[in-house]
Amino acid sequence: MDKLTSMNVFVRVAKGGSFASGARELGISRAMATKHIMQLEGSLGTRLFNRTTRSLSLTDVGASYLERCQQVLLDVEEMEAAVTHLQTEPRGLLKISAPPVIGATHIARAVAEFLKLHPDLTIDMILQGSPGDLIDEGIDLAIFLGAMDDTSMVARKLASSSLVVCGSPEYLEANGIPQAPEDLVNHSCLVNWAIAPRNKWQFKNEAGVKIINVSGRMQSNAAHTIRIAAINGLGLVMLPIYVVGSDIEKGALKVVLENYSLPPLDIHAVYPHRKYLSAKVRSFIDFLQEWLGPRVSISSNE
Repeated sequence: MDKLTSMNVFVRVAKGGSFASGARELGISRAMATKHIMQLEGSLGTRLFNRTTRSLSLTDVGASYLERCQQVLLDVEEMEAAVTHLQTEPRGLLKISAPPVIGATHIARAVAEFLKLHPDLTIDMILQGSPGDLIDEGIDLAIFLGAMDDTSMVARKLASSSLVVCGSPEYLEANGIPQAPEDLVNHSCLVNWAIAPRNKWQFKNEAGVKIINVSGRMQSNAAHTIRIAAINGLGLVMLPIYVVGSDIEKGALKVVLENYSLPPLDIHAVYPHRKYLSAKVRSFIDFLQEWLGPRVSISSNE
């Protein structure tokens, strides 16, 4: 049997947690999947799985071998991409992840436009708060908000969005309009965990930089959650203009502290270190960079 095929079967079975799951994903029979695993174990001289009638789990050797197999299969994919038409025309499956808010709005619309241009491409899109383990989850590309700390990944800046502090007219009428960042300590500030650091809002003017520790009646890892709370008068929020722009235009929210600037929120495309980047990933990043910039930096519904 071809060892690379057997390694691929092993990875799918390990990820799926059963021979049936791995076989189904590859479109082969359970018996064939079992044969591939037995062939691998025979050539290695060790068991890769602990098997019972009800469960399947990796041995210590199997867990280590899984990590190596994933890297080998990734290297082979890159090598083939470097010498085939996949380097010139996007095709196949592109798996991406994105934060829920920008993913469900801007990135989803960009994906729809991109798919119209490339009929041989399909996209799996996952909405999640963090990029996760790209290699382990088989993700080709992740959208990430803010500064990247993971040096094992490549980050390419796509766009920046202005941050604004705003609240509902009802809240401001009841609690007053802050005139300086220091006034925020007397206000209910609704914190978005997705924007680091969580409860430290940074302001800048000609006098310098001020960092204010804020707190309030509600915190969330999703921008729309605290946006809705702010519209309902629960406090002030600091959010990207692409999230609250339409609310500001309609008068549901009002910007405060306009004489101070806030650091922009950078939007990155993140992908594993790869010497040869496939056409589907490279083309989508190029497209997204051109498409996203004007749409996240202005307060429109486009």
